[in-house]
Amino acid sequence: MRTVEVFWDVASPYSYLALTQLPAVAERTGAEVVYRPFLLGGVFKATGNSMPGVVPQKAAFMNADLRRWATQYGVSMKMPGEVPFPINTVAAMRMAVAVGRKGRSAQIASELTRAYWAQGHDVSQPEALAAVASSLGFDPAEIATEIQDPSVKDELRSTTEEAVNRGAFGAPSMFVDGQLYWGNDRLAHVEQALKT
Repeated sequence: MRTVEVFWDVASPYSYLALTQLPAVAERTGAEVVYRPFLLGGVFKATGNSMPGVVPQKAAFMNADLRRWATQYGVSMKMPGEVPFPINTVAAMRMAVAVGRKGRSAQIASELTRAYWAQGHDVSQPEALAAVASSLGFDPAEIATEIQDPSVKDELRSTTEEAVNRGAFGAPSMFVDGQLYWGNDRLAHVEQALKT
């Protein structure tokens, strides 16, 4: 079975958009999506990159661009400014690792990004993470403990380093057959690669 690895961070609006579409891409191509939570801030630091929002013209363009994509996909989306942005996603992404270890990586990716970008919940806050854990049928206290597990912290750090070493510089970073496809707007290329 063909696979597409997607390195994602809940802070990335384009990760949210891509994650709403990847299940359909997988269904059309018979491929498997492998969800790889990482820290976008760590990627930016390692590569010298920065988020588009720090440049006023890019920030204005990004908001318009996000609206267009959300409309095209038919998904609900809050814009930066309508939700706290940027946020610290360390706890959320550790949660993604912990829940992914339970075989629910697709569900946690979907629920975390939807909670933030579609519902406007500040997923940097413990109560928002608890609500996401509950929505997936997990005990929030148990997940909160697992987030602090050193092996979870190490895995998130290692995955972030792996992504950088493989050429990632932003999110979402998707890999098919070792080739990097960056950004929600590369999904058509991802789908084509999975069909060849």
